[in-house]
Amino acid sequence: MKQYLKVDPWSILEESFDPANHEISESIFSIGNGYMGQRANFEEQYSGPSLQGSYMAGVYYPDKTRVGWWKNGYPEYFAKVLNSTNWIGINVFVDGVALDLAECQVKDFVRELNMKEGYLYRRFTAVMKDGKELAVEALRFVSIVRHEIGAIRYAVTPLNFNGELRFAPYLDGDVMNKDSNYDEKFWLEVEKSAGTDVSYLTVKTKKLDFHVTSVMAFDVEQGGKRLELAPAFHEQEKFVSAEVAVAAVSGETVTLYKYVANVTSRDHGLGELVKAGKAALHSAKEAGFDALKREQAEAWAKKWEMSDIIIEGDVAAQQAIRFNIFQLNQTYSGEDDRLNIGPKGFTGEKYGGSTYWDTEAYCLPFYLSTAESDIARNLLIYRYKHLEKAKENARKLGFTKGALYPMVTMNGEECHNEWEITFEEIHRNGAIAYAIYNYVNYTGDKAYLGEYGLEVLVEISRFWEERVNFSQVKGKYVMLGVTGPNEYENNVNNNWYTNRIAAWTLEYTLEVLEELKAQDAAHYAALVEKLGLQEAETKQWQHIIDNMYYPYDEERGVFLQQDGFLDKELIQVKDLDPKHLPLNQNWSWDRILRSCFIKQADVLQGLYFLSDRYDLDTKKRNFDFYEPMTVHESSLSPCVHAILACELGYQEKAYEMYLRTARLDLDNYNNDTEDGCHITSMAGTWMAIVQGFGGLRVHEGELVLRPFIPSHWTSFSFKVMFRGARLKVNATADSIIVTNESDTPAAIRIYDQSYTVDANSQVQAKRQ
Repeated sequence: MKQYLKVDPWSILEESFDPANHEISESIFSIGNGYMGQRANFEEQYSGPSLQGSYMAGVYYPDKTRVGWWKNGYPEYFAKVLNSTNWIGINVFVDGVALDLAECQVKDFVRELNMKEGYLYRRFTAVMKDGKELAVEALRFVSIVRHEIGAIRYAVTPLNFNGELRFAPYLDGDVMNKDSNYDEKFWLEVEKSAGTDVSYLTVKTKKLDFHVTSVMAFDVEQGGKRLELAPAFHEQEKFVSAEVAVAAVSGETVTLYKYVANVTSRDHGLGELVKAGKAALHSAKEAGFDALKREQAEAWAKKWEMSDIIIEGDVAAQQAIRFNIFQLNQTYSGEDDRLNIGPKGFTGEKYGGSTYWDTEAYCLPFYLSTAESDIARNLLIYRYKHLEKAKENARKLGFTKGALYPMVTMNGEECHNEWEITFEEIHRNGAIAYAIYNYVNYTGDKAYLGEYGLEVLVEISRFWEERVNFSQVKGKYVMLGVTGPNEYENNVNNNWYTNRIAAWTLEYTLEVLEELKAQDAAHYAALVEKLGLQEAETKQWQHIIDNMYYPYDEERGVFLQQDGFLDKELIQVKDLDPKHLPLNQNWSWDRILRSCFIKQADVLQGLYFLSDRYDLDTKKRNFDFYEPMTVHESSLSPCVHAILACELGYQEKAYEMYLRTARLDLDNYNNDTEDGCHITSMAGTWMAIVQGFGGLRVHEGELVLRPFIPSHWTSFSFKVMFRGARLKVNATADSIIVTNESDTPAAIRIYDQSYTVDANSQVQAKRQ
């Protein structure tokens, strides 16, 4: 754990420059708007360790799979969200010497991620090797109002000299991904131009033909007055720049304003890219930097109005939850159903930036509750549009019917290249089915099932039907050769969670079929015909449900993670020498696989998803057995444990797990933040507060709340959208107050008492 950031309720603050922390900070201070994102790289040159990263949503590359031993069924490629044109660059020269924080003394350094208004700010004093001192202030943002626009204000003040300052703003498309499998560069130049009014650069991917055009313009002011300068233009392969020289006077500030439009062929025709970029850029530059910054602040105020969580009495927890919410809102806006949420968002390249089951299991609840329902609906439609590819994925593995959604994807096709994940971590199918249930249960939008959801459920059920086999020895259906959520176990038989979520999917599919048949017989008949659904299939699904095998230990009263789990030497994490942790950085994979240690919630993941199926005693026995053996080395682990700990009344454990998930990146718990932030875990952090400390559930159309307040807090509040109503929940030491801020009444239950919260009114209950 590495703590070097100042605690503040609305900002992330770094108050000195340590090159050893720089790549961590590049991740943490990233900015984005759902369309593009940018790591917190410096605008000026920096020759120290750095991961330069500019990313455009939906623009990816099928990098050739790199494996030691090829197996039938492996995907041909691993999809990577591309490190795209570096648009923030501004080379700065002081009397001909490049400003480089790795080559000069740095004083008074401050880096701030202002989450309230959505910008990145940096200031420092640089002492050059010849003794010249200059103060620098840089502020930048990517607009959440004009999603193709980024803007930078870069101000330099000589402190002890008169001399020449030269600025060279540029666009550099000659970039590569750090995670390129074969150190290949993925971009080709299409066209470029460096000119007086604007400069632009268009590059395209070597495969798939994505085009990205970046168009830049800039102004320079000195002493508050705009300068008329004659730039020197430079062009080279995949690079354009414009260089200007200013006679600098000690104590007088020179400010460069850089505006950039980044447009892609996903949204514009190939022949229209430069025109579209110029139009967007012209409009932004015409508005001016200050106006763009004001509209950015106003737009973020609206986002915070809906999604903010307020914690009284614990500034570290307050900062952490706002950081997580901020990054979630930067990563996905829900406006484009072609897009999804990568585990690193726009903050790094690890995991390829592709879609995982994290979206359905962890991210969906956040967007369900903090935005209009069509945002969450688009996440489900994304999977519906990939249904045919999911069927293809199943056929590639030898299945004759059904759909297997990919573990990792950009376009619906599997692109993960580890056999124990690609072939065996099939529980992801269950998470997608559960997301459909979760969405419908929360929103009441049952129309979604007939329009889209039922088709997905049927094809997933068909997969489960073929994936199980009947064991004559056990007289039960079994599931062999799988990897559950705990990836520290591979190729196991009868992972309890996988068996359980498969049977649950079959149950839910049959339930939806019966409900649709009763409510709209004509639509039901049309879907049955479209799907070619046979009565024999549904009978077989029921037979599997009734005869699924679940490993269980009678003595302990716990579900076994898989067959043979009790053959392991059962050791608790507290009995390990801390030098062994994290295991994945200190132990061989062989040693990990033979150990009892658990990476993340596995059995407990099932008890979280299917919470209404199990009583508290069952949850307690399983939690008490598995959590002490869990190392929480997946970013997705602490949040599930926090929610269950809340339900079980384990208040200190709940708070411990919450703080771990909330400050996972800020404190670099797993020693990997330099690769990018854990975006999907951040959604889990929101769940830990709202579903954990808030006790939020939905049962039979009622919003259920069972809040408790950690001893470290004096109160907390959050807002949720629920079936058209916007509700603010405020938990204090004495009471729970629910305020309806909308014109739609809502049915809620606080602890065991039901209420109707009328439009623009509130109800209050005593805290238990």
